[in-house]
Amino acid sequence: MWPRDFDKRLAAWAELRAKCQSATADEAMQMINSWWFAAPWRNYHLHWDDQLAWPDPWQLLNDNIYCELARGLGMLYTISMIDHKDLTSSQLVLTEEGYNLVLVNQGKYILNWDVDMTVNTPLPTGIKKRFTQEQANQLFQ
Repeated sequence: MWPRDFDKRLAAWAELRAKCQSATADEAMQMINSWWFAAPWRNYHLHWDDQLAWPDPWQLLNDNIYCELARGLGMLYTISMIDHKDLTSSQLVLTEEGYNLVLVNQGKYILNWDVDMTVNTPLPTGIKKRFTQEQANQLFQ
């Protein structure tokens, strides 16, 4: 169940990151994808054109509004903050088909596609926009 208040969400997110830090890459990806899919969903909240105004990880948890893009952003933030040695190249992308996906390790893992994590699945064709792990890290350095 998704925590109702900010302090509990923050504690649950810290616990998730701690578990992922010592997990295998496969386990970490599954935990992150599942945790963020439990977030309360809303049809629209963030937009790619407003990227400069996107919330940092703590504001995202505080706002507690998660469209597909916000959920993917939360996944990318989580991956960026755990600093897992086997998860080095992650990005949030907008595909030509309109999906907001998190691609990890050059697309080996695809998060935010389905509640069940996707591994080694052909990507939808074309990427229109991207937000990289390095860009995410700059928000909280």
